[in-house]
Amino acid sequence: MADQPIPLRRILAANAVALAPSAIALAVLYGYGALAGRPALIALAGIAVVTGVLVQRYLGSLARFARFVGELAAEREPAMPRLQFAPATEELAAAAATLSAGWRRQRASIDNLAASAQAIVDGLPDPLIAVDRQRRIVRTNLAAVALLGQAGPDRDLSTALRHPQLLSAVDTLLETGADGNFASAERRAVDLVLAGPPEIDVVAHLQRLPRAAADGSLALIVLHDITAQRRAERMRADFVANASHELKTPIAGLAGFIETLRGPARDDAAARERFLGIMAEQADRMRRLVDDLLTLSRIEQHEHARPAAAVDLDHVLRGVLDLLQLKASSRSVTIELEVAPALAKAVGDHDELTIVFQNLIDNALKYAKPSTAVRVVARPAGQGTISVSVSDEGDGIPAVHLPRLTERFYRVDTARSRQLGGTGLGLAIVKHVVNRHRGRLDIQSTPGRGSTFTITLPAVG
Repeated sequence: MADQPIPLRRILAANAVALAPSAIALAVLYGYGALAGRPALIALAGIAVVTGVLVQRYLGSLARFARFVGELAAEREPAMPRLQFAPATEELAAAAATLSAGWRRQRASIDNLAASAQAIVDGLPDPLIAVDRQRRIVRTNLAAVALLGQAGPDRDLSTALRHPQLLSAVDTLLETGADGNFASAERRAVDLVLAGPPEIDVVAHLQRLPRAAADGSLALIVLHDITAQRRAERMRADFVANASHELKTPIAGLAGFIETLRGPARDDAAARERFLGIMAEQADRMRRLVDDLLTLSRIEQHEHARPAAAVDLDHVLRGVLDLLQLKASSRSVTIELEVAPALAKAVGDHDELTIVFQNLIDNALKYAKPSTAVRVVARPAGQGTISVSVSDEGDGIPAVHLPRLTERFYRVDTARSRQLGGTGLGLAIVKHVVNRHRGRLDIQSTPGRGSTFTITLPAVG
C-alpha cells in the first residue's frame, strides 16, 4: 500500500515540539551573553532543518506502523514495515504481528469448535431450539427445521411454536426475582400436541443454562416425539374395547356350536356338517378381523414418517384388478380401469397403496348392484398431484354417515357389512395410509345412485 501524505498540521506540531528544547537553550545562552544574536539565529535555523527531516521520517514510520496494525485488525497479512527511524515502534509491530497470528489461530480453533458443536447439535434426532433471555430463537438443529420450518435469528419463540403452555413455561424458566437470581427450577417438562396432519405428541424438555452462552443462548428446548408411545397406548385401549366387541359374537357362536356338537348333535351327521360350516365362517371372520387389526397397527406405528419411493399407479391398479377379478365375476360386476397416458408416478409406498386400492375396489364390488360396473380412474389432479377415483353403482350412503365412515368399526349397515365379510376396519386403514402419504380422501355419495371414493396423492417431481 502506498504511503499516504502526512497532514501539514501534524508535521508543524511535531516540529514545534521537537524544536522547543533547542530554541529554549539558545534563548538562555543569548540572554546570558554567551551567544550573539546572529549565530543564535543561524544555529536555530540549522537545528530546525535537521529536526524537520528527522521528524518527517519519524512521522512516516509511525504512519506505516498505524497502517500495519490496521491491516492486522482487518485480518489481513501485511508485510512487516521498515521502521528504522522508530526502533521502539518496530518492536511493537513485531509484537502486534505475533499477537495477530496467535489470535487467528485461536479464532480458527474457536470456529472449528463451533462447527463441531453445530454438527453435534444437528446430529441429534430430537428437535432442539436455543433461546436467549428475551425468548428469541438463537439456534436450531436440522430436526427442528424439518419439524417446524426455518426460523430466522432474533425471532420470538412464539413464531415457531404457538403453544401458550410452552411459552408460559419458558417465561417462568427465564424469570428473575428482585435480587437478579432466577426464580424457578432450571428444568421443566411440558406435554404438547403439534398440529398435523398427522398430529404429533411431544414432550418439551426445558433446560436453563448456568449462564448465557457466547451466542446468547440461555435456555434449551428439546422436543421428544412420543407419538408412537401415545398411539400404542390408545391402540391398546381401542383394541380392548372394539376387538372384544367384534369377537364376542363369533366366540359365543363357536362355544355354542362346540357345546351342541359335544351334546345333542354328537351323533347327528347332518347337524355336524352344518355347524362345522358355520364355525368355519366364524373362524374366518375372526382371522380377517385380526389381519386388519395388525395391518392398521403397523401403519399407525409409522404414520408420521412420510414415504419417499416412486410408485407406478398403473402397475398397482392392474395388480389389484387381477386379484379381485374372480370376485367381480362371481357378483356379475365388471371393473373398468382408465389410466391417463404418461401418468406421473406417485410418491408413496407400493405395498400400502396396494392395500388402499384393494380395500376401496373390494368395497365397491361388495356394494355394487349386479350387472353394473365399478370404474377406476387415475389422472393428474394439478399442482403436482394425482387422483385415483373408485366409483360404484350401488345403493349409496346417506350424507349423515359420510363424516364417520373412516372410524374404526363404524358401519352404515352392520348386518349387511358382516354378512358380506366386512370387518369395519377397511376405510380406517385407507385413511391412515393416505395421511401417511400426505394425501387426501374425498367421499361423494348419492343414495340410490352409488358412491365415489377419490384418493389424491403427491406426484414425483
